[in-house]
Amino acid sequence: MRNYPHPLIAKEGWHYLAASIALALLVHALAGALWALPLWLIALFILQFFRDPPRPVPAGEKNVLAPADGRVIAIEPAFDPWLAREALKISIFMNVFNVHANRAPVDGVVMQRWRHAGRFLNAALSKASEQNERCALHIRTDDGHDVTCVQVAGLIARRILCYVGPGERLSRGQRYGFIRFGSRVDLYLPPEVHVKVGVGMKVYATTSIVAELP
Repeated sequence: MRNYPHPLIAKEGWHYLAASIALALLVHALAGALWALPLWLIALFILQFFRDPPRPVPAGEKNVLAPADGRVIAIEPAFDPWLAREALKISIFMNVFNVHANRAPVDGVVMQRWRHAGRFLNAALSKASEQNERCALHIRTDDGHDVTCVQVAGLIARRILCYVGPGERLSRGQRYGFIRFGSRVDLYLPPEVHVKVGVGMKVYATTSIVAELP
C-alpha cells in the first residue's frame, strides 16, 4: 500500500463530523434519545460519507486505475477539451454513499491544472462534463502517454478540492483530491487504450483497473 498511514476518516470531514456529534450529544442530553435520533442518523451518514479506507495498489505500470469509487456511466470516443485531442472518455459517477477521495490513475508528472467555474447539474448527465464546475489535471506518464483526469461537481457537490499542481509527481493510487456530496470523475485517455470495464460496472478507487495503456 502507498500513501498510508493517513486518517481513515477524511480530514475534509472532521469539522462536519465533530459538529454533528456535538449537536446530537447536546439534544440527547437536553431532550432525550428519541429527539436526538435523527441527529445521530445524520452523524452516521457523515461518518460513512467521509470514510477513507486504505487501498492496495495493483501491480502493472501500464494499468490505469479508477480515480474514484462509483459506477461507470460512459465509455466513449470524445474530444478532450483540455488537451485539444481525440480521446477515449471513461466517466465514473459517485453517489453520496461512495468514498469521495480521488486518487491518481497513473504514475506520472502533473503537467498542467485547470479550474473552470460552472453550473451544478446532476453529475450523471452527460452535459455535466461540459457545463459543471470542474478541475482538470494533465498527467504525463514516464512512457509519454497523456492522461486527463477531471473532477466534476454535481447537483449537491459544491466544492472540489485538488491538492496537486504542475511539476508534482503522482504515484498510482496517491490521494490527490476530494469532492463533497455526489459528483463524477472523467478520464480522457489515448484512443488506443485497452478498456477493462463496462458501462454500469461498479469500480473502486485504486483497486479497480479501468484500462491498460498501449
